[in-house]
Amino acid sequence: METARAGDVPEHPTLAEATAVWARIGLMSFGGPAGQIALMHRELVERRRWISDARFLHALNFCMLLPGPEAQQLATYVGWLLHGTRGGLVAGTLFVLPGFLVLLALSTAYVAFHGTTWLPGLFFGLKAAVLAVVVEALLRIARRALKTRAATAIAVVSFLAIAAFAVPFPVIVLGAGLVGLVGARIAPAAFPAGGHGGAGASDDGVVDRKAEAARPTAGRVVGTVLLGAAAWAAPAVLAALILGPDTVLVPIAAFFSKMAVVTFGGAYAVLAYVAQQAVEAYGWLKPGEMIDGLALAETTPGPLVLVLTFVGYLAGFRDPGPLAPYAAAFLGAAMTTWVTFVPCFLWIFLGAPHVERLRRGGVAAAALAAVTAAVVGVIANLTLWFALHVLFRSVETLRAGPLVVAVPDPASVDPAAVALSVVAFVALFGFRVGLVPTLVLCGAAGLVLRLALPA
Repeated sequence: METARAGDVPEHPTLAEATAVWARIGLMSFGGPAGQIALMHRELVERRRWISDARFLHALNFCMLLPGPEAQQLATYVGWLLHGTRGGLVAGTLFVLPGFLVLLALSTAYVAFHGTTWLPGLFFGLKAAVLAVVVEALLRIARRALKTRAATAIAVVSFLAIAAFAVPFPVIVLGAGLVGLVGARIAPAAFPAGGHGGAGASDDGVVDRKAEAARPTAGRVVGTVLLGAAAWAAPAVLAALILGPDTVLVPIAAFFSKMAVVTFGGAYAVLAYVAQQAVEAYGWLKPGEMIDGLALAETTPGPLVLVLTFVGYLAGFRDPGPLAPYAAAFLGAAMTTWVTFVPCFLWIFLGAPHVERLRRGGVAAAALAAVTAAVVGVIANLTLWFALHVLFRSVETLRAGPLVVAVPDPASVDPAAVALSVVAFVALFGFRVGLVPTLVLCGAAGLVLRLALPA
């Protein structure tokens, strides 16, 4: 399918049509948050024009502030915009489900055979292809979001703040919002609202009506909190009642529920702590196994935080209680995934109606436009991080006072990765080959190269 032309006015998708697209996105969501955001922008904004750039970035701004995987929350938000609560549940679930099933199978193979040497070769080429998609989306989003000098300056400062000083995502986004808020009052010409506020700011007519119908009320807030909390806790309560309070599923639920509310900045923000606790405090993992789990998670679709599913799987397998080890392992993985991602739905369903109201205010809209510019800088950093880890085998973090900079070892450059990335760029930018054929081509080529030239 070709990208929709600017003059086209696509029909609002049915839930069945959207479900098929969400499944497609879930199956192709490689490359971490940068690749996943790029993929959604390509599929939802560029290709189908189900929502506008302004609406997409507005949703992304909010998701950047939340704990948990921002790409999965963005999918949930857009699904909610298109089809309400049902749409959000479908989008968020399908974004995670393929990766969960793949990681479940790989974890089973890991336990049964304890050999994963073929996995990097199988998915090596996919990362090279995703790098081209990420760069394409970054350029497209920057071109639309950075229309003033102030917006460009905010993007540059945000990029430097996170790339050179490791300033957390929420601090950058909140700081940009404050700059936009103040700037709109003292220099309104330099801080326009852009596509965030006012009537006619969006071409999402049906989306606007759906969002208006879900305007926040006290009853809706209380109901959402109670239902979300009940869904969050229900599996742990059932496990304690059926298997007893000593079952490993209870500490799994408690530990990963805590992780779900502190994972600002993505999975890497908590991996060291999880690894330490899983090895030293709980005995769920052996030293070094977190790295194996991370390798599995990096080569599967879905959020990188699915590495926690691997930890839950091994925890259940090694402490099965009255269950068979593989049954306990499955329940441990399922419990971990449930308590990790259910809060993500809660944050969106609770906060999105309030965030949508901010689109109408002039000063608030200007603040959100500044946040959009900051998000461009954040995405640029994600793109740089992803590129370094695709093209180089060794990337170190250098610290000098407040500076925290990722520096690749020039001698570790991967010629095969560079070659595949060039192929992907030429295919996407030069010949306009579709995303799926490019992924298939690079994935097959990567497998052949890794088998012929092992790293």
